[in-house]
Amino acid sequence: MDRILVTEKIAEEGLDVLRRNAQVDVNLTLDKAGLLAVIGEYDALVVRSATKVTAEVIEAGTKLRVIGRAGTGVDNIDVEAATRQGIVVVNAPASNNVAVAELTIGLILSMARNIPQAHASLQGGKWERTKFSGWEVRGKTLGLVGLGRIGSEVAHRARAMEMTILAFDPVVSFDRAEQMGVELVTMDELVQRADIVSIHVPLTDGTRNLFSAARIAQMKPGSFLINASRGGIVDEAALAEAINAGRMGGAALDVFNSEPPAADSPVLGNPKIITVPHIGASTAEAQTSAGTEVAEGVATALTGATPRYAVNAPFVAPESWAVLQPYLSLARNMGSLIMQMIQEPVRSYELEYCGELADVDTQPVRLAVLEGLLSANSSERVTPVNAPVIARNRGMRISERTLPDAENYAGLLVIKVQTANSSHTFSGSVLRGEPHIVQADGYFVDFVPQGSLLITYHRDRPGMIGRVGTLLGENDVNISGMYVGRLSPRDRAMMVLTLDEPASEEVLNLVRALDDIDQAYCVTL
Repeated sequence: MDRILVTEKIAEEGLDVLRRNAQVDVNLTLDKAGLLAVIGEYDALVVRSATKVTAEVIEAGTKLRVIGRAGTGVDNIDVEAATRQGIVVVNAPASNNVAVAELTIGLILSMARNIPQAHASLQGGKWERTKFSGWEVRGKTLGLVGLGRIGSEVAHRARAMEMTILAFDPVVSFDRAEQMGVELVTMDELVQRADIVSIHVPLTDGTRNLFSAARIAQMKPGSFLINASRGGIVDEAALAEAINAGRMGGAALDVFNSEPPAADSPVLGNPKIITVPHIGASTAEAQTSAGTEVAEGVATALTGATPRYAVNAPFVAPESWAVLQPYLSLARNMGSLIMQMIQEPVRSYELEYCGELADVDTQPVRLAVLEGLLSANSSERVTPVNAPVIARNRGMRISERTLPDAENYAGLLVIKVQTANSSHTFSGSVLRGEPHIVQADGYFVDFVPQGSLLITYHRDRPGMIGRVGTLLGENDVNISGMYVGRLSPRDRAMMVLTLDEPASEEVLNLVRALDDIDQAYCVTL
């Protein structure tokens, strides 16, 4: 049974998901040395934000196949090191969307009506009604830096408050923004027009210090800034200086350059800067969602499948997932079968995505094919995460194309292999929810690529099937299924036998020695 180490508190519902699939050890007291000492015993690691999953930890985790982060960001995980080792990194990016969006709206209203300051004043025994006169958000312009999951949720709620919404996000299309009632603009235009700027982008090399002194100087006089995204995006000293100088109306921060911020931080103790201790995801609903989302991703990755929210694997939209998911095991097993059958150097591979596969993002299918092709002849652990790196290092030549027609199938995956002296074509589809090989080297067959298979190419002669079956029976190899395809009567034929256990090399040699057998392969999937 797989073993999973959980080093930080996650929702009990998430632990229940993990326990249904593996042995789960919860240890909330491990320091770095303790983690390094035990991580080699585990197949999966689940953390939140405090545990630092460094390259050293990843290297020590010789059995690790997946690292889960119960939350959105993965700043505390060396994703590049995990990718090199073929370890899937999953997170829960949708878990806190609403929680952070609602906090953002709360911070907007708090700045508009001076709610924290008025509360502190009254608690201090004062009654200062006129001092805390505010402004209405209706009719104000909100500028969203980032229109992803959280930014979109903020936009939805801000529209209900009758705000004008601008956004800067180079990835979002104009059509998508128009559907949300948002005007896409440049960053310069956003900060110059917005009464309130709210940040919803991750911390990367490109966004670090995005709101520098120069950017803050561009902002509309009297405007406000909200950061409920990541510390490090805003120059805190420049922000405090602009507010103290009266160039900005104020700010609200849920995140800081260092957490907790130092006692002498320029953003603390300023009545015009609302500060809260990184509580964006701190709702009961968000914590439950984060725990269950990451647990489901970890459990999926441990089965060898690709989880929906894999940080270092392609994202699959929910509407595409229903189509793609059954093709992934087909692609992986087709690749493995091909590499076990083709015993000569390969010049190139061509992948064809036909029918329903032509209408979705097929990158996950390509990665699954690569995993199958490489796993059969690699001393490295190969996963969809590191398969492209290994393939590139080996100089594999792979081309792809999509075709609307899938013959008589809803969808068809075709893999064409060109060797120095020959070409081979294999086709597979999903029938009744199961992967099927439906064509191999011109022979029309129909078998499920799993378990142990004996595949022969032979001359179609009376008694051939019986002779092979008798030989296997004499050697205590049980046949569970048989599939035959031929080009024409008494011509060359292909036979696929599914076996309860693999045939030994000695038995395989006996099969090859039979009259009229041209080739025989034992394949394990």
